[in-house]
Amino acid sequence: MSLDDHRKRIDEIDVDLVRLLNERIRQAQAIGSLKNDAGQEVFVPVREREVLERVTGLNEGPLRDSSLTAIYREIFSAAISLEREVIIAYLGPDGTFTHQAARSRFGASVGYAPATEISDVFSAVEKKTADYGVVPIENSTEGSVNPTLDELVGTPLRIYAEIMLPVEHQVLSHVTLPEIRKVYSHPQVFGQCRHWLAANLPNAEQVPSSSTARASELAASEIGAAAIASELAGEIHGLPVQQSNVEDKAGNATRFLVIARSTGQVSGRDKTSVVFRVRHRVGALYEALASFRRADLNMMKIESRPSRQKAWEYWFFVDFQGHADEPVVEKALADLGEHCVMLTVLGSYPMAFSPSGDDPAS
Repeated sequence: MSLDDHRKRIDEIDVDLVRLLNERIRQAQAIGSLKNDAGQEVFVPVREREVLERVTGLNEGPLRDSSLTAIYREIFSAAISLEREVIIAYLGPDGTFTHQAARSRFGASVGYAPATEISDVFSAVEKKTADYGVVPIENSTEGSVNPTLDELVGTPLRIYAEIMLPVEHQVLSHVTLPEIRKVYSHPQVFGQCRHWLAANLPNAEQVPSSSTARASELAASEIGAAAIASELAGEIHGLPVQQSNVEDKAGNATRFLVIARSTGQVSGRDKTSVVFRVRHRVGALYEALASFRRADLNMMKIESRPSRQKAWEYWFFVDFQGHADEPVVEKALADLGEHCVMLTVLGSYPMAFSPSGDDPAS
């Protein structure tokens, strides 16, 4: 076939694609009307995962599963936006990794509302000025985001989904590496790039900023300055990439939470997050954690934070596999509650979907 023949065939396929995409959207609109009548959530992570698992299972290439997943997330986004206006609050400003994570999950067709602080994201969802919120919870290199943990203790909101975002840090600047005298970035990012910075920009001043997006804004206005941030932040602020992937460890990723006013359904590949406080006596924490062993539940994370109510008292945050509505988990939580002075289920939600079929959270 000639070049013109291939292009003609693509044009013919596009006719079918447009027709089928609109037919799919019409079906989604009909489902949306039924959900609205029943007062159900417009965003359903369980159904989303079912579709992605099915379509990637059908994929025989050459389209990569990751590309197919990205295409379908935009289809989901378009469908949701036609059901009703949906607003996603996130830790801003525009161009942060949280913004990037939110876009990767909800697509380009919904509305976004940047918030200055993590607490503002929770407040927006609680006050119903946003439908969902996206906040960072932990990084694979630097660990937990404590302000998010603190907000989870007192909120009526629930964890509704999670997002795993591979984090690739870029050096953004109007000047080349030898000309850089100052580097702006978030403190956690400096931690994730400390060895690269020591080897490549040892004499550059490191200036912490409130976000990588703010760092990019500052670097764009200063001669001889740079930011370590996402490529998206560079595009927004007109900063070219001088060096890509400067994170010290390959596979660096950040986990984000989607928070909502309701709880999720059982998907079969779920994670549950809880927070609890035990009595101040010998063996109390050991006895509490034994509840997971007795139920044969895989603990995926444990973290402690000061309770802020009394000196040397702590909240314990635990993530484990399973859903709170499953009988074995219900029994384990009841057992755990016997050893706690306080226990709250923060949410049960599908584990982050990986196009390769491997859950990065497992």
